[in-house]
Parts: sequence; C-alpha cells; structure tokens
Amino acid sequence: MSDEERAAGLHSERVARIEADPRYQKLVRRRSRFTWMLTGIMLVVFFGYILLIAFNKEFLAQPISPGSATSLGIPIGIGVILIGIALTGVYVRRANSDFDPMTKSIREDAEK
Repeated sequence: MSDEERAAGLHSERVARIEADPRYQKLVRRRSRFTWMLTGIMLVVFFGYILLIAFNKEFLAQPISPGSATSLGIPIGIGVILIGIALTGVYVRRANSDFDPMTKSIREDAEK
C-alpha cells in the first residue's frame, strides 16, 4: 500500500468519525437553520423592494422632502444593501463565536 493510499484511508476514517459525531450533526443542523433564517430575511427584504418597484412606483418616486431631487427609492434601496451587509456581519459574528469553536473541537477530537 502506497503512502498516498494510506493517507486517503486515514482521511476517510477521520471524515467518517466526524460525520458520526453527534456534536457535528448538531452543528450542521444549527448552522443550516441559522443560514436559512438569514437567507429568508434577505429574500423578503430584496423581493419586497422589487415588488414595491413593480407595484407602487409612485411611492418610491416621491421626493424625500419638498423640492428635493432625491426620491424615497434611493434611501430605501441603500437600506436594502445595508441590511445585506448587516446580515453578513451577523453571520460572521455567530460563526466566529459559536460555529468555529465547535468545529475546532470536533476536528481536534477526530484527530486523536
């Protein structure tokens, strides 16, 4: 058996141990649920804005204040972008504080 085959076998065993670990299964469920929640929020915000553009142009075309050249659509569109950035920040913070330590612990235990 070559070194490459032996390394591949060890890798497969490690992957199998990780996938069988209840902590890994819990991590996958929690991370998946969290990411789907954030995705749902972003989809509602984005498509809400698109639907507003499609069905209520008059509202978005209103000036911010009398005589202003900027319409309400501009700050609302900027808000959509900022919500996307904020949701990314929420995910990164949660990943760094919760998901990454769990991943590290699972990986360390699998290497033993």
